[in-house]
Amino acid sequence: MVLSWTKRKVFRHLRKVTKEDQPPSADDIVIPVHFCCPVSLDIMKDPVTLSTGITYDRDSIDKWLESGNNTCPVTKQLLTTSDMIPNHAIRKMIQDWCVDNSSHGVQRIPTPRVPLSRYDVSRECKTLLSASQRGDDATCRESLAKIKAWGKENERNKRCVVGNGSADVLARAFQNFSRDSFDKHVVVLAEILENLTWMLPIGEEGKVCLGSENSLTRLVLFLGGNDLGARQSASLVIKELSAEALEKNEQLVEALVKMIREPIGPIATKSCLATIFNLVSLAQSRKLIAERFVELGLVSLLLDIILDGERGITEKALGVLDSICDFQKGKDFAKSNALMVPLAIKKILRVSELASSFAVSILWKVWDKRDEGALIEALQVGAFQKLLVVLQVGCDDSTKEKATELLKLLNAYRGKAQCVDSSSLELKYLKKSF
Repeated sequence: MVLSWTKRKVFRHLRKVTKEDQPPSADDIVIPVHFCCPVSLDIMKDPVTLSTGITYDRDSIDKWLESGNNTCPVTKQLLTTSDMIPNHAIRKMIQDWCVDNSSHGVQRIPTPRVPLSRYDVSRECKTLLSASQRGDDATCRESLAKIKAWGKENERNKRCVVGNGSADVLARAFQNFSRDSFDKHVVVLAEILENLTWMLPIGEEGKVCLGSENSLTRLVLFLGGNDLGARQSASLVIKELSAEALEKNEQLVEALVKMIREPIGPIATKSCLATIFNLVSLAQSRKLIAERFVELGLVSLLLDIILDGERGITEKALGVLDSICDFQKGKDFAKSNALMVPLAIKKILRVSELASSFAVSILWKVWDKRDEGALIEALQVGAFQKLLVVLQVGCDDSTKEKATELLKLLNAYRGKAQCVDSSSLELKYLKKSF
């Protein structure tokens, strides 16, 4: 017993001595308070001083200001400017302290790069705009490459570029180059489009420039061209423009249908469907535009998309088809396709609430109480039950009114319809009455 007790005492003493001999780790080091950011309480990597005289870590104070705050976190004073002055003195002290404690596992904080400022962005935008006015492709492409590199470097730089009107400047540059030969400036025009895609949304000034006759002509040429990247960029930029500006270009309809018929990717397809929806819904000549889309075979293309497209694309395709059915020609073409009614019924409650509203609206527009055969067919594929579910789960007032009218119309033919296997119907959304 004595020997056992002695061994335990010796082992405890050895562990204590070993622990005391070990150097403190980085976690055990006490960081001087003035080296820590008042917001994050972590050691500052890029200390900057605000107009109130308080120093913060740049990343922390950036997040503070971006969240909508306009006061100094410590003093609560209103900031008259958001300018940040790098505090080189405190940064050098922090770096020296890190070096002195490197034996304890503290790593030296690297000297931060000079951050991008709005003055840098403004200067480069002026260079780019001036070059576009002279028709200087080389200088313009150099500026575009620099702006693109800034945007890719980090999110802060991207916000700085976008927040200082770069999109409007690029739109004006695009307009300047569009006044000359397309083939002469095709490369720089494509690069401007590529950069515009990550600066969306475009401001009103930029929309006016891109919606001009020359600019829109160039955009449509890119949309219908062979360069896949330029086609996608053009589709995204065109989506930003108003229907009033777009309807002035006669070639746009053909180019949009080509993009739907020969899809290059879901992003471009969604953008083109959104543009088509705006044209057939908001344009002053929307009837003529919708009829032109119908003549080019858009209805069949939309039904193919609805048949096996992803949810986001299917929703937009249903919206476009619903708008086209506002006009008699579109309605007739939709009714003549055997897939139209079964697909519309199938997509109710399967895609989204908005898609269900579009599907109900399409059925409401194309069904005719005199077409007994079509109504009986609709009953056989479960239209009555689907519409009941729509009312059960809730919908907007317009959809509710249309669904109610359709149910009244179908109810008159329920006795003539063949019995349907209830296991094939989707009734899981129906609420039980107690």
